[in-house]
Amino acid sequence: MPGKSGLGSRGNSRQPLLGAPTDVLDPYLPDNGNLGFRISRYDLELEYKVSSNRLEGTAVLTATSYAELNRFTLDLANSLSVQRVSVNDKRARYSHRRNKLTVTPDTPLPPGGAMTITVRYHGSPRPIRGPWGEVGWEELTDGALCANQPNGAASWFPCDDHPSAKAPYRIAITTDSPYHALANGVLESKRVRAAQTTWVYQQVEPMPTYLASIQIGQYKQISLSAKPIPVTGLIPSHLEENFTIDFGRQTEMVSAFVEMFGPYPFPQYTVVVTDDELEIPIEAQSFSTFGANHCDGSEHAERLIAHELAHQWFGNSVTASRWRDIWLHEGFACYAEWLWSQRSGGRSADEWARHYYEKLAATPVRVPLADPGPRKMFDDWVYKRGALTLHALRLTIGDGDFFALLHRWTDKYRYGSVSTEDFIALAATHSSEPLRSLWDDWLFTPELPPFPGPS
Repeated sequence: MPGKSGLGSRGNSRQPLLGAPTDVLDPYLPDNGNLGFRISRYDLELEYKVSSNRLEGTAVLTATSYAELNRFTLDLANSLSVQRVSVNDKRARYSHRRNKLTVTPDTPLPPGGAMTITVRYHGSPRPIRGPWGEVGWEELTDGALCANQPNGAASWFPCDDHPSAKAPYRIAITTDSPYHALANGVLESKRVRAAQTTWVYQQVEPMPTYLASIQIGQYKQISLSAKPIPVTGLIPSHLEENFTIDFGRQTEMVSAFVEMFGPYPFPQYTVVVTDDELEIPIEAQSFSTFGANHCDGSEHAERLIAHELAHQWFGNSVTASRWRDIWLHEGFACYAEWLWSQRSGGRSADEWARHYYEKLAATPVRVPLADPGPRKMFDDWVYKRGALTLHALRLTIGDGDFFALLHRWTDKYRYGSVSTEDFIALAATHSSEPLRSLWDDWLFTPELPPFPGPS
């Protein structure tokens, strides 16, 4: 239960999220997610006018009901206007309030019934306001981007907006021809018609809604490498020289992380650099987005470049099934920064651990890492304490078992959803000694334990 600490209080709390009749909404985002069905595929046909920030969309969602459904809901921001909804080719009644689209099918759907839900909509997309700022579709000076985490996907398409609700996608985006449009997955086709171009992407590997993304800008495409996977850059042409400096080691990072974490989980990786400055980089499945301020030729953003790449394994392929377990994303990506620093000739992971341990000790928190609360789940201490927890585990079980565990974690749960309990259980199979006290100290007790290993 939320707020409880210790393994004993959490051992029986595991249950599925969203879909089946016994499922529950995530208490961290109780207004997001929808019960009674599960979406198995998204097919999005989108047309976007950059100059007017105008979006026209048709979303076809393939789903299965878990219970008899007289009506059901989807997440969709009220900044978008719905024109028509149909279920299994029959027009359905709907209402659209408080960022929820409530659909009443022509006839009730039986348990196990297949649904094809088609929603036609349009409007001027804008970010959704919340405790974490504004997230979702955002206009750039000359283009657009999507930064959905944790609840911004509904700003541009109807969805079941929860990290455990993963599905494949087909995204077709039509925009003015001078612009390059990127979406998740592999480019299937590109059609130029008069002044517009349609880009069609297939994202075969299941993806949570918060990682769905579209980036639009006047970008030049650069190939960085073909092995071990294709790595490309999309950048404003005037930043090309800086890009070769700041992102010059991107391919080396990929190879290092494949060695440390296991095979890269997607067919390719793309780095986008916008012509605008961004406060922080943005992760998406199969690509990451940085601002012009991260590409100034100084190499100051190298740790962020490593962090976003690591999310392809930790967060994108292996995804937390509930937001309370966000340390499984951010702690792992932060630790990847430290591992890359050591691999590339900088401070060792142990030196970084000691550095940030002192900082955490100076600013104590009152909530446990495994349940930080919705308002604190993206606080920097979650990232750093998560990384320290992994360092403590590494020092306890040794390098061989630690990296074998990371490989097994990314393999066993590839494209799946996980919890802290899953990691605890898997770690036990890679340790010759009980780990309960380590987890109690680092995950379930707010107070910072002593620094791991010899002082």
